[in-house]
Amino acid sequence: MWRSAYLFPLILGGTVWAQTPAPQLPAGPLQQKVATTCTECHDANILVQQRLEKKLWIKEVDKMTKWGALVDPADRDGFIEYLSTHFGPDNTFIPRQNPPAGQIKAKPGGKKAGISGSR
Repeated sequence: MWRSAYLFPLILGGTVWAQTPAPQLPAGPLQQKVATTCTECHDANILVQQRLEKKLWIKEVDKMTKWGALVDPADRDGFIEYLSTHFGPDNTFIPRQNPPAGQIKAKPGGKKAGISGSR
């Protein structure tokens, strides 16, 4: 019975996470191949939050290929170009963040939400 109490939050959390849609990758050459290859192992959020220069995308693509990503050698340069174009230093994607401390609303009684009592 106690196992259920531990498993339920994990299952529920996994269900909620699975329902959160992954971002769409921008249109461009090799978009579908990049999406298919990269999301075999991780969520598209990993890609869209990057701000790597081209030389770092080269290292990243080579590293992932060594780790088993199925990038056709003929597509390697196209992958790098697509990723560095859309997810380079000028990437404007803003990942979801926790609110700054000053934006945490106070609960009645003066305690801030999400902060437990004294230790």
